[in-house]
Amino acid sequence: MNRGKMSWRPQYRSSKFRHVFGKAATKESCYDGVPITCSVQDNNFCAVNPRFLAVITECAGGGAFLVLSTGKVDPHHPRVSGHRGNVLDVKWNPFNDYCIASCSEDTTVKVWEIPPHGVLKNITVPWKELQGHSRRVSLIEWHPTANNILFSTGYDYQIMIWNLDCSEQVIKNPVRTISHHADVVLSMSFNTDGSLLATTCKDRKVRLMEPLSGNLLQEANCKTHKASKVLILSNMKMLFTSGTSRWNDRQIALWDQDDLSVPLLAENLDGSSGVIFPFYDPDTHMLYLAGKGDGNIRYYEISSEKPYIHYLTEHRSHLPQKGMGVMPKRGLDVSSCEVFRFYRLVTIKNLIEPLSMIVPRRSESYQDDIYPMTPGNRPALTAEEWLGGINKDPVLMSLKPGNGKEDSGHTGEERSQTAVSNGEDLALCSPPRTENELRLKFHKQQEEIRRLRELLNQRDVRIKQLELEIKNVKNSQPQSSL
Repeated sequence: MNRGKMSWRPQYRSSKFRHVFGKAATKESCYDGVPITCSVQDNNFCAVNPRFLAVITECAGGGAFLVLSTGKVDPHHPRVSGHRGNVLDVKWNPFNDYCIASCSEDTTVKVWEIPPHGVLKNITVPWKELQGHSRRVSLIEWHPTANNILFSTGYDYQIMIWNLDCSEQVIKNPVRTISHHADVVLSMSFNTDGSLLATTCKDRKVRLMEPLSGNLLQEANCKTHKASKVLILSNMKMLFTSGTSRWNDRQIALWDQDDLSVPLLAENLDGSSGVIFPFYDPDTHMLYLAGKGDGNIRYYEISSEKPYIHYLTEHRSHLPQKGMGVMPKRGLDVSSCEVFRFYRLVTIKNLIEPLSMIVPRRSESYQDDIYPMTPGNRPALTAEEWLGGINKDPVLMSLKPGNGKEDSGHTGEERSQTAVSNGEDLALCSPPRTENELRLKFHKQQEEIRRLRELLNQRDVRIKQLELEIKNVKNSQPQSSL
């Protein structure tokens, strides 16, 4: 009897995400007049956080990117323009919304401090400059749980690990160099706690390694699947790759994290040529596939049992995308049940179009079931701790409006009884003993002030929305006869 029941499962699956739909932003909410880069690199060219959007631009001489807050872009908008060659990748620091890294054809990686009110005049001097690569640097990634640890890779085939927690402005030596690759690294992906790093490479191999020690754990060399992008699906113990089949069809594959000898599944998508950018949301187990040059975004649900990947539907647009930015979870609009937000780079229109993925719900109250605790903007450990061999899961936060607090292992009751600043009990805070500790405390305090300001802004917006709603209700009510 049980077997009979099991056989029906693939034909009809109960899922709260079956009806997720894509909602493109109105013209007023798009970024218009953006001179998006003409680079042919298969990168996203765009990075987003709750405060700013950064996009790599086309410019005469050197390399630059824009940092935007809203709306239509002035052709003379100031830029971050300290590179001598084209910028190839930009990434915001996950623990500091005012810190962004960029890498370039000029062989350097630069880390920039963005003023609280945005870029009001050209910025040419970086906070840190990293000089270790011998050829152009094509990709950068921040460590997901350790503060101020940055990874970079380029056309010298090396992956370099940088510790930014130091006094030097120019850093010439990475703390580690990983030299397993025989060609250009095409993508890098961490697991949740940053103890594993997966890469794809032009030599067709998918590699899984320990980033700190550099130990190579697994290597996939599949003749029938040429991978270009990889993601570690941490909570599934799987790897996902997108690439091409032997016959050059676009193809996706799923792999067992502990055995990369053969894929669990390989599926052809179509015969188009643009690279597939994959995005995974561990909170909903949803996987999004956006093709370069496509107008559509396909999305799926991943499960730990066969057939593993379940097609939901696709969002279609007649405007092709060149790259994509993704808003971190803490920047989503939970009141409209938004579970993911893309920023589509549409070069033919010089436009960046926000696209919200929404779970349709009738209730307007907070939907706990689609918003589990999620990684927040606090590091779980310092650069020194991570370099000393410690791995820690990310510090989680609730997305519930008004919560605004990261989970630091306290129950709600405990939390309400103690004054908490950045998850620390103020009564137990010892005074800083070293200059470094003082600097860290100062940065934490600054972050706390920013967070409280943000909370106030959110409340102000909510008050305005409620005032408008009350006004609308009053206006829509028929005038009672005197």
